[in-house]
Amino acid sequence: MLEYIAIIVSAIFVNNVVFAQFLGICPFLGVSSRLKDAVGMGMAVTVVMVIATLVTSLLQIGVLEPFGLGYMQTILFILVIAALVQMLEIIIKKIAPALYVALGVFLPLITTNCAVLGVAILVTQKGMNLGESLVYAFATAIGFTMALVIFAGIREQLELSNVARPMRGVPIALIVAGILAMAFMGFAGV
Repeated sequence: MLEYIAIIVSAIFVNNVVFAQFLGICPFLGVSSRLKDAVGMGMAVTVVMVIATLVTSLLQIGVLEPFGLGYMQTILFILVIAALVQMLEIIIKKIAPALYVALGVFLPLITTNCAVLGVAILVTQKGMNLGESLVYAFATAIGFTMALVIFAGIREQLELSNVARPMRGVPIALIVAGILAMAFMGFAGV
């Protein structure tokens, strides 16, 4: 039980996928201009990251390791994640059309989110069992969502602030992202 708590705290705060591992930076900067978009992207990433980690871990344990095909890991994981996102999109469209409309562009964006692939590869590199992998994937997705939401809130506030003209938009966003990354480094001693 203590191991799972350590995995959760580490994945959310200490080794945050955005601020410490620098994965998922593209959606972090691109989708974090509005709080509503950040929450939607975070929910979609959470679902896909947990399912993708489950499937890729099972493939790693059941196919790649027994047959000595470890060199195929990256390409197989990319294909699996892309297929999962497409299947999830079709299922959501059939079962919950309102949710499909609400998620909108977020599901296709997840196909190219390196954080999803990064987590799938990291759990195999760390030698985590299936339970630890799922807890790590969920906690990492929560950390990713938290980073998006915090950053989106700050960016919305910056839009209302008097920021110098040359610093508006991307420049101030990058400065804020750097400050947030340094703030999260403070959790490294935990």
